[in-house]
Amino acid sequence: MSKDMTIGNPMKIILLFSVPVLLGNLFQQFYNMVDTVIVGQYLGEDALAAVGSTGCLMFLVLGFANGIAQGFGVMVSHAFGARNRAQLRHYVALSLILTLIISLVLTIPTVAASRQLLLWMNTPTNILSPADNYIRVIFAGIICTMAYNVGAGILRGIGDSRTPLYFLIFSSALNIGLDIFFIVVIRLGTAGAAYATVISQGVAAVLCFIVMFKKHEILRTTREDYYMDAQSIRKMLSVGIPMALNYSITAIGTMILQSAINVFGSGVVAAFTAASKVSNIATQTMPTLGTAMATYCGQNLGAGKYERIYKGMRCAFFLCFIAAGAAALICCLAGPYMIGWFIHDPSAETLSAAMRYLYTISIFMLPLAWIFVYRNGLQGLNRGFVPMISGVVELLSRYVIILTAAKPFGYPGVCFADPFAWLTTGILLLVTYLVWKKNTMKAKREE
Repeated sequence: MSKDMTIGNPMKIILLFSVPVLLGNLFQQFYNMVDTVIVGQYLGEDALAAVGSTGCLMFLVLGFANGIAQGFGVMVSHAFGARNRAQLRHYVALSLILTLIISLVLTIPTVAASRQLLLWMNTPTNILSPADNYIRVIFAGIICTMAYNVGAGILRGIGDSRTPLYFLIFSSALNIGLDIFFIVVIRLGTAGAAYATVISQGVAAVLCFIVMFKKHEILRTTREDYYMDAQSIRKMLSVGIPMALNYSITAIGTMILQSAINVFGSGVVAAFTAASKVSNIATQTMPTLGTAMATYCGQNLGAGKYERIYKGMRCAFFLCFIAAGAAALICCLAGPYMIGWFIHDPSAETLSAAMRYLYTISIFMLPLAWIFVYRNGLQGLNRGFVPMISGVVELLSRYVIILTAAKPFGYPGVCFADPFAWLTTGILLLVTYLVWKKNTMKAKREE
């Protein structure tokens, strides 16, 4: 089930690898969607706003953890492309050790400070307690989320994008049953949705590791592989930390946006939450392409096949147009119906606020696709500095729009914060890749 991406037609390989990743990403969104649908339908609009208001906090902390996990997967892809099995197994062993350490380091302070973080974000008083009940459980389960992403990242690093999908399908079904049990039967409120998510991801992580060690001999570690050496740790963290910081910096920008949205009250927060869920579903082809290109570039860099990297990135560039067009159509045409998935019988004002955001972002889907493809591609090429800086650019771009447009234009002005951030960041990353390609081609000619 592993896939060598250093041979064969690049477009075909990228597409075949992407399909299971896309389905996996959709089921990942399904986790969150089921939470919000059941919360919105059974607990009401305020509870939905409470869960939605924690989204950027989750992205801040879990994004950092999952960014490190993706970095570990990139290092596995390098070793796989270089055909270095001993190093590959050592990277797998180090991934497990570092996952345990990092998850514990993240869990303790976030659980302790969850309520204060919500207060800093101007979370409305009427949804503060249910929001804290939800996010505290999510933070307590960081190790489950990170473990699944590390396992999935390792499998994708060797080209196996199907195994993570199979277990996400199973855990998604489990998540639905646990959501209904915890929220409808036991009546745990918003915390019930969080328990369902954490338990489901924990099960997916365990299953991933079982298959990883049983079915992939090249990943099967022994006691000799579990040792701490500074050079390997430095290599793994040099890729993982920039990816993690990039997620976290982007999340801070999202927190600034969420804080600006919270000022308009729980009704607008609920509308923005529902619209964000629709947007996430519509754009899932984009992180799919990003994941594929990180693995593709990582394996081919390990094998030293630069011409294949250039050709693969050209294919991804054209796929961005298809992904952007599909996402815009979904947001504009299906958006009014999909909002009803999350808010039972939304008022005209709520629906209008949600669709205003969706119409605004639909114009700027292409630069968003560039962000995923070129940020992940550069990270797979061990060029993590500019992708990390791009997170700062994204943050500052959002802040500029909020600072200049929030007061004179209100909520409609704030809706432009995401599109402006995507435009500036997408262009930066595209230009960075083109400069890297030009310099690399020049160096190869000189050699």
